[in-house]
Amino acid sequence: MNETVLVRVTGPDHPGITAGLMSVLADAGAEVYDIEQIVIRDQLTLGLAVEVPQGRDLLKDMLLFGWEQGMEVDFDLVSNTPSPQLPGTVVTLLGPHLNPIEIGAAATAIADAGANIDRIIRLSRFPVMSYELLVRDGDVGKLCSNLMHVAAGHPNMDIAIQREGIGRRAKRLIVLDVDSTIIGDEVIDLLAAEAGCLPAVQQITAAAMEGALDFESSLRERVRLLAGLDEAAIDRAHSNLRYTPGTRTFVRTLQRLGYTVAIVSGGFTAFTERIAEDLRIHHAHANVLEIVDGKLTGELVGPIVDRERKATLLREIAEANQVPLSQTVAVGDGANDLDMLSEAGLGIAFNAKPIVSEAADTALSVPYLDAILFVLGIRREDVEAADRSDDHGNGDQNLA
Repeated sequence: MNETVLVRVTGPDHPGITAGLMSVLADAGAEVYDIEQIVIRDQLTLGLAVEVPQGRDLLKDMLLFGWEQGMEVDFDLVSNTPSPQLPGTVVTLLGPHLNPIEIGAAATAIADAGANIDRIIRLSRFPVMSYELLVRDGDVGKLCSNLMHVAAGHPNMDIAIQREGIGRRAKRLIVLDVDSTIIGDEVIDLLAAEAGCLPAVQQITAAAMEGALDFESSLRERVRLLAGLDEAAIDRAHSNLRYTPGTRTFVRTLQRLGYTVAIVSGGFTAFTERIAEDLRIHHAHANVLEIVDGKLTGELVGPIVDRERKATLLREIAEANQVPLSQTVAVGDGANDLDMLSEAGLGIAFNAKPIVSEAADTALSVPYLDAILFVLGIRREDVEAADRSDDHGNGDQNLA
């Protein structure tokens, strides 16, 4: 009966190792059932599950190969029948600097749920550290609960949890909130500063974002305070907008990958249309300020983009682009984003209010929008390589 052997090859990486190894296996008539390789700091770790024909002495040939290549080779007999692979869970760890205490706490939480870490991949060193863990087995409910408890106890580490599978890598549409998400401002606050009513507007805004006030009525109340403001004030307010760090990288990378990117805002088209043009976003929806004789009337025109309307727009944009809702991502921070986050295949709360973070599939507290790329499984090295190869890449910069 043939034997199945797990072969491990470790040592300094250099060209020709895999080719030479395959030659040895081919000469022995061995069959390769599984293979994985990783290189860390120029040190190779290569693992193979191979079936060795009865009567063939592979051990001697492999040890000779290792000696010639300056590599260590060891063996273990394993079962001829591989264990069935159940659907896994992807756990993404992100933070400014992930230390052993934080990573260890996550690993302990995984083990306590009866789960096993099958693979760890580093996704980024900048602008945050991030690792993707493929976890199998265990109680998924307990796993999620344990990891959320760890995240709450380690405020410098975010933990995102998703089911592994083809759906995770098939996302095609991302819909983004604008105020305090892709920009670091609330545009109505910028207008209120021009109108001299900022404290009153901020008080109403805070209550609305926490869900304490109905969004539409609070919006209309705030807009009425802007009555009489001239159109030039919009230009001045726009010049003060600041993109959230990583916004350009985030949008540019998604567009390269073939995503449709949309923005939906409880703010105003006077701002979102300019942002969409700047970032080359084809779908932009927001509220329309009524302007008569060059001045704001304090009223709005058309339907209000509120919590329900944002979710409707997500569905409409998905349908127009023939994207199933399961392949959509929504990102937001306020209570009026809750329906949109719930409707999407993946809802991400970004530096969000507590009510939103608790309800979303995933919550991030890092200050970089492009960190969301790592939750989607995109490596920073791939982003930077694409930037280097793109003659038109111009990096991140503020709107001003």
